[in-house]
Amino acid sequence: MDTYLAAFQMYLEVELQASPHTVRNYLSDLRQLVQFANARAEPTTSFTPAQIDAALIRAFLSTLYQRGVGHTSLARKLATLRSFCAFLQQQGHLSGNAAAQVPSPKIRRPLPNVLPIDQVFALLDTPVRSADPLALRDQALLELLYASGIRVSELVALDLEDVALAQGTLRVQGKGRRERQGFFGTTARTALQAYLDVRPALLHGLASSALFVNHRGGRLSTRGVQLLIKKHCQRTGLPARTSPHTMRHAFATHLLDNGADLRAIQELLGHQRLSTTQQYTHVSVDRMLEVYDKAHPRARQHQGTP
Repeated sequence: MDTYLAAFQMYLEVELQASPHTVRNYLSDLRQLVQFANARAEPTTSFTPAQIDAALIRAFLSTLYQRGVGHTSLARKLATLRSFCAFLQQQGHLSGNAAAQVPSPKIRRPLPNVLPIDQVFALLDTPVRSADPLALRDQALLELLYASGIRVSELVALDLEDVALAQGTLRVQGKGRRERQGFFGTTARTALQAYLDVRPALLHGLASSALFVNHRGGRLSTRGVQLLIKKHCQRTGLPARTSPHTMRHAFATHLLDNGADLRAIQELLGHQRLSTTQQYTHVSVDRMLEVYDKAHPRARQHQGTP
């Protein structure tokens, strides 16, 4: 199977231009299947693609489920197998896609963790407004996260040339290396300009194309962003679960609450499927019901009346 896995890896990297993280996960899932199949086979039998059938896949997923693997992970592994079988079928090594015959586990997606607007503003105001380069960097970073709704991985990948300050636009490299345009307003622009004015002080003479740099002058990492948000949340007293992705959720939900079109939010977030964006409509409905229950004088009585 090593030959087929190597060919699939080449296909992912070259033709699909999948991220290293995606390639790593796909190959890990496939090696797990190979290990499972080899454990079931006769010692002298070598596992081949022709042995990948629906029964094997069901047994593989069932065993993982019994070991405590969740539905989300099982669905991802099944998606990996479908992609692999489709590739083998395309290459003429399989006559059909057995993984396509296996239904995906039903996944109940939890609603996003969304901060109310007042808590978002409290977080944005946490960095000390001073001439300190790190404080100005944090201020610009938080403002840009909330203003644009980009992922933290997209944020740390931004280079100086990706930012059009005067126009308030970003060139964002999203998932699957798909490029899209992001936007930010006056408040974020002002914070970015203030940070860019002092950015050379963080470089310590080094050359870097990164928009956001750490205190040593290197590109700021996703872990670094997570830690600085945690630090500012502790100062503000915000929930400990607040993360960079929380800002993305807040961006989408607050736009929707204020009348933005769902399709436009989908484009801004870089979602391929509208169904992914629709999770925010459930958040807004839940919020409206909560407000109704608290504010309407006969809401509770109405709920208890048949």
